[in-house]
Amino acid sequence: MNPMITGAHILLYSPDPEADRSFFRDVLKFPSVDVGHGWLIFGLPASELAVHPADGESTGPAGQALLRTELYLMCDDLEEVLRTLNAQGVAHSEVTRERWGTKTTVRLPSGGEIGLYQPSHPTALGLAR
Repeated sequence: MNPMITGAHILLYSPDPEADRSFFRDVLKFPSVDVGHGWLIFGLPASELAVHPADGESTGPAGQALLRTELYLMCDDLEEVLRTLNAQGVAHSEVTRERWGTKTTVRLPSGGEIGLYQPSHPTALGLAR
């Protein structure tokens, strides 16, 4: 691992950030630090990065040419995770099988959605750094 890179910070832009922060804290039980005024930054499970081809340009909040991103949370047993989320009243889209895994999207309190999938491909989780 490059000694200058210590982690990744993912930004979700939400129309209702307080509700979505509560979801990550209370439903998904992600640990967090409060950096002031209830602004939570969450610790995430192990992560990996895949680079896909783009079909257009994307710009960030200041007009810079940022790459488009999508957030998919990964799990070992999608059916079990969905049972747990359903018991908490969390809605999700239809579950579909792709060549790379089984996926759905989970609706956040703000109405936005994030991906959730059980990979069938080799993962980079746990690789030595």
